[in-house]
Amino acid sequence: MTKLTGKQGRFLKGLGHHLNPVVMVGKEEVTPALLTSLDEALTVHELIKVRVQEGCVMDRKEVAALLAKESGAAVVQVLGRTILLYRPAEERKIELP
Repeated sequence: MTKLTGKQGRFLKGLGHHLNPVVMVGKEEVTPALLTSLDEALTVHELIKVRVQEGCVMDRKEVAALLAKESGAAVVQVLGRTILLYRPAEERKIELP
């Protein structure tokens, strides 16, 4: 799992502000199919938003921690029902400060 400094976290929050959620966690919660799509999205985009829908019984912070652990990503932010995740790709698109 990637560790971020405060400065890097603020930088990524700024970049993630305008993103739309690309992965939705619903009442089935975290499934292998969801983890596959999460992994693909992180590989392509590096920084993604995940939306925790109303039907999900897990706590949003638990979902964030589980997704980060399973994908090797860093949780940048949990705001409301939205989780911002970052994982650097092999060919980095985002240069961290």
